[in-house]
Amino acid sequence: MAGLALRVAGRQLSQRAGSGAPILLRQMFEPKSCTYTYLLGDRESREAILIDPVLETANRDAQLVKELRLRLLYAVNTHCHADHITGSGLLKSLLPGCQSVISRLSGAQADLHIEDGDFIRFGRFALETRASPGHTPGCVTFVLNDHSMAFTGDALLIRGCGRTDFQQGCAKTLYHSVHEKIFTLPGDCLIYPAHDYHGLTVSTVEEERTLNPRLTLSCEEFIKVMDNLNLPKPQQIDFAVPANMRCGVQTPPS
Repeated sequence: MAGLALRVAGRQLSQRAGSGAPILLRQMFEPKSCTYTYLLGDRESREAILIDPVLETANRDAQLVKELRLRLLYAVNTHCHADHITGSGLLKSLLPGCQSVISRLSGAQADLHIEDGDFIRFGRFALETRASPGHTPGCVTFVLNDHSMAFTGDALLIRGCGRTDFQQGCAKTLYHSVHEKIFTLPGDCLIYPAHDYHGLTVSTVEEERTLNPRLTLSCEEFIKVMDNLNLPKPQQIDFAVPANMRCGVQTPPS
């Protein structure tokens, strides 16, 4: 399993993200589900990963990988999504050698399963896996090994957070996940969420610690707010979740 290092203490990482050429980062948008997909690459080794690819835009992502002359090691999901079908399976077909990755606690199938504390390596860089359940039991946040950026999935959004009223969600668990696993990062750490519905692209830990209208509440107040959102069911949930439970190994569309 070249490139994937499991349960390695952060102090043992020999390369920090700031050494050598800067990381290559591209943020891409899928408008139907308002999902962000992130391409991260090492400019020297050309190894790369994709975070939260979407089926409808997998061809776009694969084309960008080829244009930038990268070698995609992993298509990684922050959780089992309910609002879109992952592009992991199609990307495995489009880019042979790519492997799908998801948290073991998601219960979803994938080539590789990760747990809290695992590192995903690509070239000189690594993403630390931080379990951040609450939106779903299998949610994770990926933190670049120099703590300069975090990919928070649906756990923490810009001035918001993921809902907790389906897929075994729990508001209390989410509150503690964000405060203990994300808000403990440096204040200038960039926050890249899985979604945004207002045209915003990036935030920081300090901004969300002080300005997030939900997560600046007490835990009790937060639970009350989350329990009374009364949101409609995601339009794609009935077919997205079953497909995503086969994350990365579902039969690509012909």
